[in-house]
Amino acid sequence: MERNESLLIVASYFWSDTLNAFMFGHGPASPTLADVLMLIGLDISTADNSHLFDSKPTAKVETRAIGGWSGYIQKYRRTGPVNIKEQTTFLNMWLDKFVFCGRSAGPTSVYLSAAERLANGGQFPLGRYLLGSAYHLVHQVAKKLLLGQPIGNLGCPWWFINMWLSLHMHKSLEFDLFAQRFPRDIAEDYELDEEESATRSPLNFGEAAIVLPGTSGNED
Repeated sequence: MERNESLLIVASYFWSDTLNAFMFGHGPASPTLADVLMLIGLDISTADNSHLFDSKPTAKVETRAIGGWSGYIQKYRRTGPVNIKEQTTFLNMWLDKFVFCGRSAGPTSVYLSAAERLANGGQFPLGRYLLGSAYHLVHQVAKKLLLGQPIGNLGCPWWFINMWLSLHMHKSLEFDLFAQRFPRDIAEDYELDEEESATRSPLNFGEAAIVLPGTSGNED
């Protein structure tokens, strides 16, 4: 998903730190745990472990002077069966680069404990952490705009706010969210009947939202 910079900045002018909500003309609105579950399906119900990110991981990964994310991938990618260490290094990248979007824009070990727990089959309410990170992002952007400062790279999951805003504003954008079609998974040796379609409707709101205007999935 490409960042819709204009949409994010305009919406941030309506953010209220007092209410933790966007104060739009029709009333306050803000992303909720239900939105997290509906859009991306992350866990929001497992009991929380507040010391998760403070625990010391048993796995170790090299993140300094490694050549950014491309160097990290080159160093830790393997062929053959995937073991716990490889799952941990992948999930560490996923959490740092795509879920929390670290400010360093490069690999760190900040989320290594969480990655290790996930790799070992453990659970924790990652959706709650994502939502908290998203709220922190909007607070930072609103503060920067108020002070007339450049926004820069603040980290945090801008893509989730982008997706949420696009989803709830698709009617204003005059975009039919539910008329989108996606390619079906069809085996190479399978021949479609005349009545069968090679496309399908979106499977969930999150999939539908990624093709809204301002995203790479839209060709207009």
